[in-house]
Amino acid sequence: MDTVNLIDSFREFKELKNIDRETMMGILEEVFRNMIIKKYGSDDNFDIIINPEKGDLEIWHNREIVEDGEVEDPVAEIGLAEALKIEDDFEVGEEVSEEIKLVDFGRRNVLSMRQNLSGKIMELEKDALYRKYKDRVGEIISAEVYQIWKREILLVDDDDNELIMPRDQQIPGDFFRKGDAVRAVVAEVDIRNNNPRIILSRTAPEFLSRLFEQEVPEIYDGLITIKKVVRAPGDRAKVAVESYDDRVDPVGACVGMKGSRIHGIVRELKNENIDVINYTANEQLLIARALSPAKISSITIKGERAEVYLQPDQVSLAIGKGGHNIKLAGRLTGYEIDVYREGETEIDDVELKEFKDEIDAWIIEELEKIGCDTARSVLNLTVEDLANRTDLEIETVEEVMKVLKSEFDS
Repeated sequence: MDTVNLIDSFREFKELKNIDRETMMGILEEVFRNMIIKKYGSDDNFDIIINPEKGDLEIWHNREIVEDGEVEDPVAEIGLAEALKIEDDFEVGEEVSEEIKLVDFGRRNVLSMRQNLSGKIMELEKDALYRKYKDRVGEIISAEVYQIWKREILLVDDDDNELIMPRDQQIPGDFFRKGDAVRAVVAEVDIRNNNPRIILSRTAPEFLSRLFEQEVPEIYDGLITIKKVVRAPGDRAKVAVESYDDRVDPVGACVGMKGSRIHGIVRELKNENIDVINYTANEQLLIARALSPAKISSITIKGERAEVYLQPDQVSLAIGKGGHNIKLAGRLTGYEIDVYREGETEIDDVELKEFKDEIDAWIIEELEKIGCDTARSVLNLTVEDLANRTDLEIETVEEVMKVLKSEFDS
């Protein structure tokens, strides 16, 4: 096997995998020294000279010249007669350097060495890829769609590294074709089956945070801080922001003139509604702002729960489509939010506990947890709202509403 061809193939591999020269030389020398040790038992008396850029490789065996018949260590010593065959003016006590050719190691050893080298370079490349993306978790990157599968999408970055975006990390409105450029945040980097696995996400809160940093200079410069982001991807998001400079309006800066800054983010997120909220340490005020666009009459905080009282026409606004508004407000503020109607004095209303013979007690308790303690408070909500706000199945909610309606019909 030709030395030049051998090193040339490694050089091509190096260029393909973008391994730096110093690291490549270190790997080459380590592999060749292992081959020397395997053949001679030690590499103490060998010099390896490598120039992977030119494809040059030289291995020199250095030995001390001793009298013939006095060689005790063939690796470190050479008889005078043998030394004179290399150069005819050597004398005892001098050192002789003899070049070793790859063919001297035998074809089997060279093939084994080559496989070992390829394996080491592959491991190094995997480690470099892992470290590269481990340091970029939380950053937005752009990648190209390479292949689309049912459960995930395979993308490639500018260096042709493979990245994965699972279906649950894609926004519901996302639709990609092969070759599309996609922006996403690096969500997770781990090792699976001895290979680095880089997971991208467009649903993570960090994706929205990084988009704001790119669109709002005040956030990038540190004048405005994003305190917290919560999302129902593709539907609604709430972002709490704060400014330490009284001259800077954090909400206005994030939205931009006529929504100029936030529109680009909304389009990137497939028209996800984004509520930008001015953060405050006043917990009641924060809850009221988080439930926007609903107008709150009063709030009572009891431990980890917040009882919110609203006019009847504001309840649906507070809950939001699919219950997303109240759920996101709870996640943003850290409170379990219960909604109560204010000023309802229906003469023909009936407390839920009066239906204990027809409705299981645990179902009544589940409804009371969200402030529905009377029949009309339940009937004023839709089946979907009740199912989303409780742990009840839609069929169960429909049965409950049927029982309650029959009471008033009679």
